[in-house]
Amino acid sequence: MIRTPELDLWPLLPELFLAGFGIIGMLFEAFSKRSPRPVHLAIALAGLLAATAATLALWEYGGAATVLAGTIANDRFAVVARLILLGVAFLGLLLGTHYFDRDPDGYRGEFYPLVLFATSGMTLITVAADLIVVFLALEILSLALYVLTGITGHRHANEGAMKYFLLGAFSSSFFLYGIAMAYGATGTTKIADIANALAGTTDGHPLALVATVMLLIGFGFKVSAAPFHMWTPDVYQGAPTPVTAFMSAATKVAAFMALLRVLSVALQPMEWDWTPIVAALAAVSVIVGSVLAIAQTDVKRMLAYSSVAHAGFILTGITATGAAGIRSATFYLIAYAAMTIGAFGVVMMVSFRGEERTSLASYRGLHRTDPVAAGLMALFLISLAGLPPTGGFIAKVGVFGAAIDGGYWWLSLIGVLASVAAAYFYLRVIVLMYMQDDDDVTDAVVTTDGSLLPRIAVVIPAALILLLGVFPGVISDFLDAASVLRW
Repeated sequence: MIRTPELDLWPLLPELFLAGFGIIGMLFEAFSKRSPRPVHLAIALAGLLAATAATLALWEYGGAATVLAGTIANDRFAVVARLILLGVAFLGLLLGTHYFDRDPDGYRGEFYPLVLFATSGMTLITVAADLIVVFLALEILSLALYVLTGITGHRHANEGAMKYFLLGAFSSSFFLYGIAMAYGATGTTKIADIANALAGTTDGHPLALVATVMLLIGFGFKVSAAPFHMWTPDVYQGAPTPVTAFMSAATKVAAFMALLRVLSVALQPMEWDWTPIVAALAAVSVIVGSVLAIAQTDVKRMLAYSSVAHAGFILTGITATGAAGIRSATFYLIAYAAMTIGAFGVVMMVSFRGEERTSLASYRGLHRTDPVAAGLMALFLISLAGLPPTGGFIAKVGVFGAAIDGGYWWLSLIGVLASVAAAYFYLRVIVLMYMQDDDDVTDAVVTTDGSLLPRIAVVIPAALILLLGVFPGVISDFLDAASVLRW
C-alpha cells in the first residue's frame, strides 16, 4: 500500500483563505462588466480578516511541529510573521485604493487579488519547513510582485517590472542550485532533516557549504542586500507608490523570516561557517546603502538605498545565533515595516496624483502647506535614522547588542558609524520641510492630498513606531514566544 501523509490543513488555513479570496477577486474582475474598487476592497479585506482570525487561532494550536509530511511548520514564529505581513497588506490595500482613485487611468482591478496572492506567498514562505516549499512560495510572491510593479502600464513601471523580473529569475537560479547542493549533501530538502544530517557528520560538509552560499545569494536578492541590490532603486522608483510601500515592507519581512528559519534550523550545525558570510553581507549592505543614499535627489530612490542599509542592520542582528538573533531581527522587522510603509504613504500624499512629485525639492516648505504630513514624515525619517524615542532606535540597539554578544563588535561599530552618515540624508528632508525661508521656497508643494483614507493608513504605523519606541516591552512576550522554532 502507498503510505499517504496525514492531511492536517489547520496550520495552512491562512494561506488557503488568502488564495481563495484572491481567486474570488480575480473571477469577479473577469466576469463583472465594471470593476468597482469598493467591491474589490471588500473582497480583499474579507480575505485578510479571515486569514488574521485563522492566524490568531493558531497561537494556542497544538499538534505536531510540522504537518503535511514535514513541509509546513507549526509554531508561534509563523504566527508572528503572518500577523506582520497581514498588517502590511491591509495598509497597502488602503493606500492602493486611494492611489487609483486619484489615477483612474492606471487602475486595474487585478491589483487587489494580486496583493492577496503575493501575501499568500509571503506567509507561506515563513512557514515552509521544506526548501522546495520555500522556493514555490518565493515564486508565488515574486510573480505577483512582478505584475504589481508594472500594473499601471506606465513606461517607468514597465521598465521596473522588466528589471525586477529578469533579476528575480536570475536570483531564483542561485536558490535552486542551493537546494540541489543541500540535497546532494544531506539527501533531503526538509529543513529539520537537513539539520539532523549535518549534525551527524564530521567531514566538513563541502557541498553543504556551497549550498549555504547559494542560498544566501538567493535570499540576498530578495532582501535587497548589497551587492545583490541592483534591482531595488529602479523598481522602487518605477512601481506605483502603494505597491512600493507594500513590496518594500512585506518582501523584506517574508524573506528574512524564511532566512531565519533556514539558518537557525537547517544550517544551525554550520553556524561557525555562515556567520562570517552574514557579517560580511551586513557590513557591505550598511556601507553601500548609506553612502549611495546620500547622492539621491528622488525620495523613492533615497528610500530604496535606505532599505539596502536596513537589510544590513537586520543581518547584523542575525549574526547572533539562536533566540537572541531571532528576537532582535524580528523586532527590527516590525519597526522597519511600520516606518517604511508609513514613509511611502506620505510620499504618495505629497505626489498627489500618480508619480508627479517625488523629488526632494518637492518637500520644501511642506510644514506650511500640510503640517500633519510634514510631522508624520519627520517621525518616520527620525525612526529610520535610529533616533529616540522611536521604534527604530530600539531596533538598532537590539541588533547592535545581539551582534556584540555574538562576538561581532566591529560590525556594530560599522553600523553605528553608518547610522551617523545616514542621518544626513534623512535630516536633509526634514530641513527642507521645516527650515526653508519664504524666499527660498521656489519649488514648494502647492497642496497635498488631504483625503482621510491615506492619512489613516499612515497614522497607524506612526502610532506603532512611537509605541515601540516608548514601550518596547509591550511585544516582548510575543517575541520571546516567536524566537523558539519548533522542529
